[in-house]
Amino acid sequence: MGFNELLTKIETKNATIGVVGLGYVGLPLAVEKAKAGFKVIGFDVQQSRVDMVNEGNNYIGDVVNEDLKEIIDNGLLEATTDYSKIQEVDAVAICVPTPLDHHQQPDTSYVEMSSNEIAKYAHSGMLVVLESTTYPGTTEEIVVPAFQNKDFVIGEDIFVAYSPERVDPGNKQFKTKNTPKVVGGVTENCTKVASALYRSVLEGEVFEVSSPAVAEMEKIFENTFRHINIALANEMAILCERMGIDVWEVIDAAKTKPYGFMAFYPGPGLGGHCIPIDPFYLTWKAREYNYHTRLIELAGEINNAMPEHVVERSMRILNKDGKALRGAGIVVLGVAYKKDIDDVRESPVLNILAQLYEEGADVKVVDPYVSSFKCLGEKIETVPLTEGLLEDADLVLLTTDHSDFDYEMIAQHSKSLFDTRNAMKNVANKPARYTKL
Repeated sequence: MGFNELLTKIETKNATIGVVGLGYVGLPLAVEKAKAGFKVIGFDVQQSRVDMVNEGNNYIGDVVNEDLKEIIDNGLLEATTDYSKIQEVDAVAICVPTPLDHHQQPDTSYVEMSSNEIAKYAHSGMLVVLESTTYPGTTEEIVVPAFQNKDFVIGEDIFVAYSPERVDPGNKQFKTKNTPKVVGGVTENCTKVASALYRSVLEGEVFEVSSPAVAEMEKIFENTFRHINIALANEMAILCERMGIDVWEVIDAAKTKPYGFMAFYPGPGLGGHCIPIDPFYLTWKAREYNYHTRLIELAGEINNAMPEHVVERSMRILNKDGKALRGAGIVVLGVAYKKDIDDVRESPVLNILAQLYEEGADVKVVDPYVSSFKCLGEKIETVPLTEGLLEDADLVLLTTDHSDFDYEMIAQHSKSLFDTRNAMKNVANKPARYTKL
């Protein structure tokens, strides 16, 4: 089967689609493809995930439970750990993790393993799209050789492209279905067939670029833009605090300008699987070209220092009340890295908590989305938010601005409150000892 036959199968929705990796990116994508009418096979190395999908049990916040159950019941989606089923698919998306290792270098082992497994069972007329965020060159340096080694001709026998995921967990407006897509194929035919697949599934516009490297760099640029601008907001927050200026009011005033300004906000640090990690793929790759990405690394230093800054501010707040951090009762509100999700990956709150524990503080953690988490190798159970809990605390530290929190109640029953998210901005009667980042 060649280009025209594959294109026809996609346009008539007779193609079977594979999705490798059923996490925050892969499962929503698999669900949308099945909802669009394609037969979808999901692949994952975790048997527990496979079992949950096949039973119609959802574990990803951005997937609607009823949608998953319906497509499973209708036979449009199945999950497996058996990569030999790649033989049954016409197109496959790779949605596997691309973390940094302990040397802050990209770990592409999941991409390599997935590419090699797919190549082992690939057939002529198959589309392979990498979606995992990675450094420019990954598609052509890792994915393409896996298929060339099997004597496939890219653009004729096998079609390879890169289309970066744009998942924003918890975003109520933009999800997989309606977020615009960027696609860059190894050849023109690769781009065309990959774009056709996404256009047949998604409502968001599909933008074609000239190569996988452009699409890879585009994704890194998106997250580096946010990384650097958040660092600027954090630096402004530190300076404004020393100058006695409300940084949140400054930002609100600045965003009244209808052009040339985009509001970014300070916080206790960066978290999640994208912004704290992705820019450093580029930093690593830049060394190959004898270039030092100074701005990216400086932004990383500023953002990574915010948890320590929050702990130091907390210590100063307690000192004003004549209390030491050691032995102080601290209630931490929120451990997830952003509001209204259960994701603690790279959460800066974990770093804050580690420092508080090491300093000997008596810490209780509240998070309506997270029942337990690990910190310093120990499993920590979260506790319910109660009036008594707040009243007994020497300091309430608000680190994640969940919508579920009753901010009026928090304000009423907290003796001393340090708000790192400006979550109390609409609360009229704040505690007497109220501090903002």
